[in-house]
Amino acid sequence: MTMTDRNRTRGQSTVEFLVLALVLVPLFLIVPMIGKYLDLAQTTAVASRYVAFEGAVHHGSSLHGWKSGAALADEVRRRFFSNSDAPVKAGDIAGDFNAHRNPLWFDHRGDPLLPAFASNVAITSQRQALSQPLGTLFASSFGLDNRNLHTGRVRVDVADVAGLIPFDSLGLSMERHTVVLVDGWGASGPAAVRSAVRNDGWNIAGPFPYRYLETLVTPIKPFVSVLEGSSPPNIGRVDPDYVPADRIR
Repeated sequence: MTMTDRNRTRGQSTVEFLVLALVLVPLFLIVPMIGKYLDLAQTTAVASRYVAFEGAVHHGSSLHGWKSGAALADEVRRRFFSNSDAPVKAGDIAGDFNAHRNPLWFDHRGDPLLPAFASNVAITSQRQALSQPLGTLFASSFGLDNRNLHTGRVRVDVADVAGLIPFDSLGLSMERHTVVLVDGWGASGPAAVRSAVRNDGWNIAGPFPYRYLETLVTPIKPFVSVLEGSSPPNIGRVDPDYVPADRIR
């Protein structure tokens, strides 16, 4: 290689490094940001589950609630979106300073992705009724409350990252919700099942009007036995523990 060729290739490595840096440096910044966003999304989903279950038990939307919406929101912000070693205690509120922030949720400049907990994290607990006509009709006979759908909703508005395209104007908002069905009917035994299904209270809106049918069929049972030569259908019999003989051979 002549001296002229060496002069022509001088600085080639520097140029190649700069060209690659234009591609790799943004990539090195973007990959960690995506990981931070995924962690925020996972935390939002977990927080929505907590809001749903806590709302079903303690929130004002539950049957015997005592925890207000503001108290529940403060609790979720502190326990899920604050620092991971936050103590679990009543009345603790997440402050807008770095000691109360998750150290992972900062951008490459050191700015927090959640600058203000109160405005960046919104929590809603809602209690709704089942919109099924038949379910509403028969729920009272089984002692069921038809307003037993509890929804926990969490929305997180992530701050834009200045100087990092496209995160500088992304306007990212994450929302997750969890719905739980609570206050299910539980029987204390076969007698409770029999009483509820048979509608022993003569409630016309019960599961099935066995007692009314039983009253109508009783006078004609002897005639059915004579004509058919066998016992008539035992209308009104509800035996939760009964197993047909052909199933236990």
